[in-house]
Amino acid sequence: MQAILIDQSFALEFSDDARRQAEAIPETIPLSEIQRRKDFRDVFTITIDPADAKDFDDAISFRKIKDGLFQIGVHIADVSYYIPENSHIDKEAYDRATSVYLVDRTYPMLPEKLCNHVCSLRPKEDKLCFSAVFRIDETGKIHKQWIGKTVINSDCRFSYEQVQDIIEQKKGPYCEEILTLDAVAKALREERIKKGTINFSSDEVKFILDDNQKPVGVYVKESKDAHKLIEDFMLLANRKVAELIAKAEKDQTPKTFVYRVHDKPMDEKIGKFSTFINKLGYSLRTNSRKGFTDSINRLFDEVRGKGSQYMVENLALRTMQRALYSTDNIGHYGLGFKYYTHFTSPIRRYPDLMVHRLLEAYINGAGSFNKDRLEEKCKHCSDMEQRATEAERNSVKYFQSLFLADKVGQQFDGIISGVSKWGLWVQLNDTKCEGMVSVKTLTDDFYYYDEDNYRYIGQHSGTILQLGMPVRIAVKNVNLAKKQMDYIFVK
Repeated sequence: MQAILIDQSFALEFSDDARRQAEAIPETIPLSEIQRRKDFRDVFTITIDPADAKDFDDAISFRKIKDGLFQIGVHIADVSYYIPENSHIDKEAYDRATSVYLVDRTYPMLPEKLCNHVCSLRPKEDKLCFSAVFRIDETGKIHKQWIGKTVINSDCRFSYEQVQDIIEQKKGPYCEEILTLDAVAKALREERIKKGTINFSSDEVKFILDDNQKPVGVYVKESKDAHKLIEDFMLLANRKVAELIAKAEKDQTPKTFVYRVHDKPMDEKIGKFSTFINKLGYSLRTNSRKGFTDSINRLFDEVRGKGSQYMVENLALRTMQRALYSTDNIGHYGLGFKYYTHFTSPIRRYPDLMVHRLLEAYINGAGSFNKDRLEEKCKHCSDMEQRATEAERNSVKYFQSLFLADKVGQQFDGIISGVSKWGLWVQLNDTKCEGMVSVKTLTDDFYYYDEDNYRYIGQHSGTILQLGMPVRIAVKNVNLAKKQMDYIFVK
């Protein structure tokens, strides 16, 4: 795991200066600071996170105003209060730019005292936040909003599983509040998708580890209503913060800000994807953005649960551009937002910390910040985010290889998930372990590579091996050093 991080240019330890600076931060909040903020300590507030999480950087508050109208607050840890710009901690946080979540460990962006204690929105403790508070009705319509500094005290720390049980069973602690939050989140989600958000699924591979950190099980964690509840309110806060700065008053130029942007896909890639989808019996409308997003969401619904689901979703994802941080706001194509930023995770993402500092300065009347300097920081953060993603993928790949290392010769069901001139990639159904069937092992016929249609065709038998096809394989070899799994087809 350390080699994976070093390979992506991440530091393994904090400097002595940064650690000393972190340890010197007092955990008690001065009364004078509390008095400068809106006090939400008496408002019902919860956090919802993974069961093993320690850094809680977002909380949701709820207050019923009257039937069908609520005050919902999105409260984000005020990391900027504790970390002065250009301090030792700040410089090292910027160098990392993000926390990295490997299978068996986390390499945080901030020292542990900050991310797990001082800044973390732990229950029954007073905590400083930067908040976006909305007066919102049951249809998701916002009647009023306020963005500013607060102090909160979370009533309860929930896991996603606990909240999911409450949503499904309609009983449990704070049931009425959670069910109302879920209903409002679903209204927001429905409106987003109606306006053009591309509804990619976000399932992830998780491992069951024994006491020696060896994987004894692999499963796919499905994104359910509890995850989506938090996601929808975070998306709302991110969008409204970006709008606040980008929508300048008349006759004023918008101030320089950090946006999360996502460019439209290239026409050539959309064309190739559309042609391939047509061959599978589906169609895409490509004459407008709304037509494209509506038809791609319909396509996802049509392939859900079928053998072609992974293939279609994976190819759709490859068709898209990569999201980036930038001072040039071009909007977020995938979400369908004209204005979008990252405001909700300053414990684990440096751009969110930048956004907090800019937002506070602008709310207090500061002039616009230097665009070139901010753009340089945006590019660095985008690069480190990509490196973290690669490290996380390599971590998963290593643990998948480790899981299969003692299963050579065993047979599994899977689907063909990729096709190249070297052979065919197969992803196993239950564990999502992806390995390669080398073209050299296809000895029952001479197979030629049909690159345009993502398939191999047997010259004599006419047998077709194509993307999305269900297959049965045996594990041939596992190379842990290369994080590589080799399979062979079972006749």
